[in-house]
Amino acid sequence: MKILTFSGATPAEALKKAQLEVGEEAMLIETREVQKKSLGKSALYEIVVGVEENAIPVPKAKPRNEEPFMKQRPLAQKSSDVLYNISEAAKQISKIAEVTEEDRPSRQAQVRESEDLKRIKEEIEKLGDKVKLIQNMFWSEKSPKTTAAIPPEFAEIYRLTQESGMDQGHLDEIMHLTLEHMPSKMRESSETVKRYFQVLMRKMIPVRLETPPKLGSKKVIMLVGPTGVGKTTSIAKLAARFSYLLEKKYKVGLVVLDTYRIGAVEQLMQYARMMKLGIETVVDPPEFSSALNALRYSDYILIDTMGSSPYDKGKIEKIYECLRENNTEYTVDVVLVMPSSIKYEDLKATYDNFAPLGIDTMMFTKLDETRGFGNIFSLVYETKVPISYFSVGQEVPEDLVAATSDFLVECLMNGFNRGESV
Repeated sequence: MKILTFSGATPAEALKKAQLEVGEEAMLIETREVQKKSLGKSALYEIVVGVEENAIPVPKAKPRNEEPFMKQRPLAQKSSDVLYNISEAAKQISKIAEVTEEDRPSRQAQVRESEDLKRIKEEIEKLGDKVKLIQNMFWSEKSPKTTAAIPPEFAEIYRLTQESGMDQGHLDEIMHLTLEHMPSKMRESSETVKRYFQVLMRKMIPVRLETPPKLGSKKVIMLVGPTGVGKTTSIAKLAARFSYLLEKKYKVGLVVLDTYRIGAVEQLMQYARMMKLGIETVVDPPEFSSALNALRYSDYILIDTMGSSPYDKGKIEKIYECLRENNTEYTVDVVLVMPSSIKYEDLKATYDNFAPLGIDTMMFTKLDETRGFGNIFSLVYETKVPISYFSVGQEVPEDLVAATSDFLVECLMNGFNRGESV
């Protein structure tokens, strides 16, 4: 007996080759899978058959219009020996291998292929993430000087926050906190690092939520700050907000301390006429209490002050004298108004010079005129003074946003989007 081996991408293909070579009468000895199907590679099966040497037919040329081999002749059987008809065995082999003559992949092969594709996809995503890290920065040159080793996945978040104008010391400190508390599993992707970093920063930003006056009381809010930061426009926005935009319409009164700038007084008086609001002017500090008492019918009293250089101690002292002369029962909330478009060091110097007035909250203006907001984060992180409002443009009253930590972090990480500000 002669032993022959035939191979094919499927058992059916190998059987067909055997039929063409030795005919249908042969002993099927073994069927085996010698190569598994994978991405880019076909499966390979081998069958081993035995046939009597004098029974091997001479191959004939196949006519052009001949029907497929399996349909040509009836299947033969040989009862004198334990022989398998190869055509009959094909069905059994196909069933065992879970394949058909149409070369369909088995369920097991499909599972293996699906797992391979999943692993390849994961590797591609990791590779893409690494490419993005290389594009962001060379970590060895720009990484913060901390004692802990910093994974390269932090490169993107580090670049974003550094370019935002955040103080370097604050950035390194937050990086250290992130590394200390962030689960190691989340460090595998720059996207998860970014999300975790955002959550951490939100918790570090103090805000003063807007609350209405208590029954029978009133809120007195004084805006202070440098010249040209938009205090008068912000007063008008707040007045319109409290008297027209909130669910409850409150009575609002205005007080003007900015008698140095005639234009500012006229501008606020025009707003008062348009909104039908009471307005009082104060020239000397002793008049301050009288102005507050004159507006005692109001739920909100908003006070506009003269703008001054942070280093002009005389004007700041004049405002302080007004607060000191307040002999009414009303507590004055002092809001420091600053532009978001100046660097952190200038914001900090402005805060330090106005701090003797007793800053309760901060308002930041001109958010539509800058791309970096890390300076704001650094100031509130350093001073722990909450933010109350953001002014995002010149329109009255639309361009005013009650402060939230989510809003500031979104601006810091992705830039200011006017469509999402209101």
